[in-house]
Amino acid sequence: RGAPREPGARWTEPGCRSCTCQGGRVLCEAVSCPVPCSHPLPAPAGGCCPSCTGCLHEGVARAEGDVFSPSDGNCTVCVCLAGNVSCISPECPPGSCPDASPPDCCSCQPAKCSFHGRTYAHGARFSLDGDDCTTCVCRGGEVECSFAPCPALDCPQHQRHLRPGQCCFTCRDPPRPSGCFVDDNGVEFPVGQIWSPGDPCELCICQADGSVSCKRTDCVETCPYPIRIPGQCCPDCSAGCTYMGRIFYNNETFPSLLDPCLSCICLVRAV
Repeated sequence: RGAPREPGARWTEPGCRSCTCQGGRVLCEAVSCPVPCSHPLPAPAGGCCPSCTGCLHEGVARAEGDVFSPSDGNCTVCVCLAGNVSCISPECPPGSCPDASPPDCCSCQPAKCSFHGRTYAHGARFSLDGDDCTTCVCRGGEVECSFAPCPALDCPQHQRHLRPGQCCFTCRDPPRPSGCFVDDNGVEFPVGQIWSPGDPCELCICQADGSVSCKRTDCVETCPYPIRIPGQCCPDCSAGCTYMGRIFYNNETFPSLLDPCLSCICLVRAV
């Protein structure tokens, strides 16, 4: 190549070829790069052999002595030493985790529960055979059971009962009324009973559901001087006449209290 070389001289040609001058001849071969580390850095610009003065790990160049964690190594810690990457993983307890959420640095599965011949996964809820009122849950290999909560009842103890297939007591339905209570004294009228509550023009009846229905009677007077009978709603025009506070019977004649020369007669007219 136009340059003199001394016998035994060695040099590197472009393309990482190593050449030597022997007996007037030039012998060349590819540069041999013994790499004494596991994660060498690529050869620097103009160089042929990788370097162990740093580390190349997962495509990322690390400096000598650099401490790092791999992208998917959770709590694993790695260090670059002389081109070698050494990683240390945390010690995790063997087997299952005691908790539903595994620790950040450990990968483990919560323990299953074996109960009455069956296996349940952690967090599973189930009922005992034939007892839907008891709910159980598997937690870290242990089974915890509890009774279903029941609402508070506002009825006396003797009115509570447990229906078939139910977990909680309920109040019995109140008995259907056999009559109607109309006052605070406990007076009861049977269903269908009709009575007057003190006013002869008002009649009440006891309904089948225990309620009371009342209705007033409207009187239509058909004569100007009817007789009002105590305890009777409407005046009576058929019995006689009431005149100036006195009662006179049909066809009875009497002097007028306003004019003694006048004579009056009570006449009951047929409707």
